[in-house]
Amino acid sequence: MTLDITQVYSQIEAMAGDLKSHQSEYAQKLDLALTTLKSIPTNQDKLKKKIEGARATWLVAGLKEDIRLHRAAAPCPDDFMVVASDGSHIDVDRHHSTRLFLLNIGLVELQYGNKPDAELLSLPTLYFGDEMQTIRSSDGRQALIEGPLLGIKRGVEECRSLVDRVCGDQSDLPVVGLVDGSLIMWGLVGQRYEDFVVEQLLDEGLLKQFDRFYELNRKKKAVIASYISFPRSTDVVNALRLQVCPYDPVDCDKHCKGKFEGRECDVVGGPLDRALFAGLLSEGERSAVFSSGSSINKRYGVHQVCFLYLKLDEEVARVEVPLWVADNKELLDLVHAVIVDQCHKGFGYPVSLSEAHEQAVVTGANREQFWDLVDRVMQEGSLAVQQSLKQRSKKVKWV
Repeated sequence: MTLDITQVYSQIEAMAGDLKSHQSEYAQKLDLALTTLKSIPTNQDKLKKKIEGARATWLVAGLKEDIRLHRAAAPCPDDFMVVASDGSHIDVDRHHSTRLFLLNIGLVELQYGNKPDAELLSLPTLYFGDEMQTIRSSDGRQALIEGPLLGIKRGVEECRSLVDRVCGDQSDLPVVGLVDGSLIMWGLVGQRYEDFVVEQLLDEGLLKQFDRFYELNRKKKAVIASYISFPRSTDVVNALRLQVCPYDPVDCDKHCKGKFEGRECDVVGGPLDRALFAGLLSEGERSAVFSSGSSINKRYGVHQVCFLYLKLDEEVARVEVPLWVADNKELLDLVHAVIVDQCHKGFGYPVSLSEAHEQAVVTGANREQFWDLVDRVMQEGSLAVQQSLKQRSKKVKWV
């Protein structure tokens, strides 16, 4: 029996009623948060010091520019290039005797200006055997690449394919490399992965690719950025919570431990950053640049991830860049201008990322075809193919 949606209907109605009852309170908090942001004085050294010395229980954005800043996009260069990557994968199937996985990277190169051009690629790679499917330490420890770890591995390979493409371009055109999702490896935060796993995926994986982008700037303008649609972050709102907090230094455990309501900072707590900046920014404008307080971000060095918010026609997006981009006005303006242009061309979402996703996507039908092909090739090679009885039962209609 499939889901009986009629039994869920009353629960959905109850949920909608609960959300509606909280709308007024949410609007009041959002209005006060926006008022608080606009009233912060020009000299924000006091707030910066309060943030830096805080012992908060949530992520707080670090200030790199005037928190009230809103800036229009500069014009795009006459000639430029956008390279975007996205990925999908087929995970290890524990019900199948053949242990393997597949990564499919979609890559799009769009050239604008006097010589417009486009190239769209799908780059599938099969990973099989112990060497390809494990992360190993020098002393023999190993971790299998599957599940959440495979998702992190895919992110590294998306970036590697992107950098390979950008570095292979022999022109002197300015280029913006775009990936979907965060540059911060949130999947490694709070997980009990051994140090050698973090080292190989982050230090020897993602950050090595950032190094290549950084070095490329000796020859031409080349930046990497990520685009997060419909973000759920509250880092900037949390900075406003510190602004209204009566304690200095801020110490949540000392002053508010165990309190889940009635805290002074709750008067602005709750709204998402995107809602805050929807009320501050005009279309095409960016917010100030902020630094991320993520614990793993400290390992990024010169590539520490900074972020800004960008208002498009129908949403406020989060854009992330490495520190060396955030600290370079020319490179930051390039990212801002190109992403706004890409969103206009893509009806609200960067057209390059949309096309990269189309090249990368693996459908349910693709997965079935993939495993059928694996079985057939194995059988043709006189290799044993086994499936769990559970998997086999799913293919049999009993009623």
